[in-house]
Amino acid sequence: MRTLLILGVAALSFALAQTTLVPALAQLAEEFHTDASGIAWVLTGYLISAAVFTPIFGRLGDMFGKRRLLVIALFIFAAGSTFSALGDSVPAIVAGRILQGVGGGIFPLCFGIIRDEFPPERVSSSIGLISATAGIGGGLGLILGGLILDNASYHWIFWLGAAMALLAAIATMLFVHESPTRIPARVDVRGAIVLAIGLSIPMYAISQANAWGWTSAKMIGLTVAGLLILAFWVWLESRTEDPLADVSLLAKPAVAMTNLATMLVGFGMFGSFILIPQLVEAPEVTGYGFGLTATQAGLVMLPGALTMLFAGPLSGSLGSRFGNRLPMVLGCLISGIGLLGLGLDHGSTLSVVLWNVFGSIGIGLAFAAMPNLIMEAVPLEQTGEATGINALIRSVGSSLGSQVTASILTATIVASTSLPTGDGFTTAFLAAAGMSIVAGFVAMLIPASGKSHLPVGEEIGAASILPDPAQAPDR
Repeated sequence: MRTLLILGVAALSFALAQTTLVPALAQLAEEFHTDASGIAWVLTGYLISAAVFTPIFGRLGDMFGKRRLLVIALFIFAAGSTFSALGDSVPAIVAGRILQGVGGGIFPLCFGIIRDEFPPERVSSSIGLISATAGIGGGLGLILGGLILDNASYHWIFWLGAAMALLAAIATMLFVHESPTRIPARVDVRGAIVLAIGLSIPMYAISQANAWGWTSAKMIGLTVAGLLILAFWVWLESRTEDPLADVSLLAKPAVAMTNLATMLVGFGMFGSFILIPQLVEAPEVTGYGFGLTATQAGLVMLPGALTMLFAGPLSGSLGSRFGNRLPMVLGCLISGIGLLGLGLDHGSTLSVVLWNVFGSIGIGLAFAAMPNLIMEAVPLEQTGEATGINALIRSVGSSLGSQVTASILTATIVASTSLPTGDGFTTAFLAAAGMSIVAGFVAMLIPASGKSHLPVGEEIGAASILPDPAQAPDR
């Protein structure tokens, strides 16, 4: 239980950083006299860094020890948070955010430690709980960001991240055992550089889409260029000894379908994270907004975030009894229905809260099932690599969801109010819902693992986050 708690704090520190800064973007743009395109790099730089370093740290953990690399990732994350907290310009804050992105390796390292060290009957539910923090942290990040922004300054958003990461790093050094599994290999620096370029170009284009237009030649040209570089990266990795990613492994149907569903449901989740605060904070004169403060908007999100905390272990229980494909399918479809409800019924604060809670059940189920599906499909020695790529793809989906939904709203802005229309929110929610529902149908195509599951009594025990008295007290 102690180890699980420490890993949970480590994962939460990174998950919070995904969204705590979202409520402060407008303030940052005003303070540093830049536009939305310029300030977008505060998010884009972080997502690109996380996407690149997540599989790298997963591989390094397999090579040199997962606990050791987890501590290093947490210290780098804390350093980046401190750098951004002290930053007095957009480039300085972006530089700190790029360092924070190294913390993306925290998730695959935590998964690897659990798989290497925890009793088999605890692995599924423990991974489910840690994975669910990706969604929980995203929702709580909006709450904390709004609360800090209303009562202090954006600097304290970064100080919070630094404090949590340092606490988790010290606790990991003192109380978490090193994983015994080692895989001799080398770091594919060339592959990492090509991957960084291939991801950076289309992500940059997406961050500028509202300014350039989604059908502009520049937008289409850069996106195609990035996709071609990523295609070249796949070809390069297939011909590289000790590649950053085993392309043949990623091509396995179970891995490929899980990763595709991950990207699509990540799109839907971040769509809701961006849309709900803007909806409830819009003035009442718009006819759809409620005029809430950033803190109040966070409180609207709070029940959904807490729901994910319980959905994670439930996903582990369902996965143990019926296979992890079931909670993945259910999670994607439930998330889609929740987003559909938000699109069609957001006329009151209560309806927004209830539909968000319903959708959050789905997000918690799906996010907890993702790493378990990946781990079922890959050899033990490739756990860090495979879960790292899955986390990378989740970051890509999150970036797409936030940018596409923002673009839909921007297209409906009324000049007299500088605010989007109610129809804009409906369309954006429905787009996010569509992606999540498609993710559910993709998840149905994930092949069954063929692995036997635990007896019913043990399966019920596997769902609990409480320690088994027969197990060591620090697990």
